[in-house]
Amino acid sequence: MVTLATVTAPPPDPTTSKAQQTRAAIVAAATKLFRTGGYDATTMRAVAKEAGVSVGNAYYYFGSKEHLVLAFYDEIFAAHLAGCERVLATETGFVERLSAVLEIWIDVAESSHEFAGKFFKHAAEPTSPLSVFSPESAPTRDGAIALMRRVVAGSDLKVAPALREELPLLLWLVQMGMVLFWVYDASPGRTRTRQLVRQAVPILDKLLRATRIPGVRGIADDVVALVKSLVPPTA
Repeated sequence: MVTLATVTAPPPDPTTSKAQQTRAAIVAAATKLFRTGGYDATTMRAVAKEAGVSVGNAYYYFGSKEHLVLAFYDEIFAAHLAGCERVLATETGFVERLSAVLEIWIDVAESSHEFAGKFFKHAAEPTSPLSVFSPESAPTRDGAIALMRRVVAGSDLKVAPALREELPLLLWLVQMGMVLFWVYDASPGRTRTRQLVRQAVPILDKLLRATRIPGVRGIADDVVALVKSLVPPTA
């Protein structure tokens, strides 16, 4: 016989506004604890307490601490994308578009720099969900590559046709290289990372345009093969 005492309450619907607010509160609590106590010291129980929810509720929305970091990735990407809209709508120069997009990421991520390096060792583990190549990080990765596709599509850049299709992926890999440099950049306001962007992007622009020169076009095929080889099959 089923009684009121034996009926299990259904889990919250993640599409409702209340559920979205709860989810956001959990992510905010986790981000705060990551910044103040570090990634390793932060537990799901501590996150639940900080967010004012039960541990079970926290686990309902996020299956692990790693999934909380993935949600943080999503928030960084959403803020980055929003910050890029104006330059993508008004600027056509490839150097200007790419430089702005990379520096806007630096601006958006600045408040998280202190603790970013603390969980980088986890992200560097190939089997970790935090890896930029993991299946779990695919939505953010795909979104970032799509952003680079917009950088190229709205620009004045002309490259060899064989390279153009793979160029967004190549530019995302360039961004990941910048992020790695940024993690270790202790200069005020990440001045060294910004300088890297301002020096490297014009050089990259020249190299890409050179792929249309007769006798150099064959290099484009080599670059395409290289780009494809850099991405793990699971990504």
